[in-house]
Amino acid sequence: MSFLLSISLLLGMLLWALCTCVSSQHRLSTTIGSRVFSMSLFLLATAGIFAITFSFIIRLSPQTCPTRIFLFGVMFALAFSCLLARCLAMLGFTAAQGWGEPGVALGLFAVQVIISTEWLIIVLVRDKKPCEYSQEEFAMLQIFVLCLLLISLILSLHTLCRSFTYSYNYTGPTNQLWRAQALMLCLTLLLSACIWVVWIAMLTRGNLEVGRRPVWDDPVLCIALVANGWVLLVGHGLSQVAFFCRGEATAQEVPISFASWTSPGADIPGLGSQKEGKENGSFESDGENRRGEMETWLELFLTVTPFLLSIHSVIIYVNIV
Repeated sequence: MSFLLSISLLLGMLLWALCTCVSSQHRLSTTIGSRVFSMSLFLLATAGIFAITFSFIIRLSPQTCPTRIFLFGVMFALAFSCLLARCLAMLGFTAAQGWGEPGVALGLFAVQVIISTEWLIIVLVRDKKPCEYSQEEFAMLQIFVLCLLLISLILSLHTLCRSFTYSYNYTGPTNQLWRAQALMLCLTLLLSACIWVVWIAMLTRGNLEVGRRPVWDDPVLCIALVANGWVLLVGHGLSQVAFFCRGEATAQEVPISFASWTSPGADIPGLGSQKEGKENGSFESDGENRRGEMETWLELFLTVTPFLLSIHSVIIYVNIV
């Protein structure tokens, strides 16, 4: 049912986007095209998370082993990469604006694909014990996915704080929608982080402590897949599709601008003249400094990622040898 719901949302959104683009100007279709593509990737990842649950219901075999190893991390990496790209777009990063949003998501997703492919090849060709791995090794394979989840959670919290901190400047529908999206993103990622902490703890330590390994290993992963899939689908998928269907996605989405901010008493006689926020040099420089720091950290993350990939490969190889 959950898999069919994800596919239905995907097809419905694509049909809506097609009808909207056909009946609208080319500028409109270009504006929402990147968002539709990014949401399509997210819904495909969510559907894949529900689908690979069946590989953990069936007993581990040479047929289900590649599916477990490869698709588990890859599907979650695609989902969390889309959420990370959405957070960056809402914060106003240039690299994540327009078609850059799905581009960033696919770029981060490709890193996990490389990691999973390499690890799968090594596991499948192990001498005398093909396709056998420990639960600790499986958890270690998800290190990059955990990094994506952690960074997305931090950025979503920053986005949520910004939406409430500057809410007194503008209270129109754009800011309200921006705040609602930030809240849903934060809740989705927070619940996902809790689920990941629980299943990793149970898989690596909990089941062993209660003497239920390996009987409970597959059920723990099944529950984690279904629970996190529903969190992603309800928390982000349904809210974004509802946003598209209301027709509000036709408006060009840009970060809230504070250039026309006025003081609360500017329009009241005797309380001062109306001033624009751009006249306050400290406010403008502070905003630019914060954005510059965040862009620096993002560039550092994208630069360090290949090195982390290399180190991760070396660690896997040493453990196997």
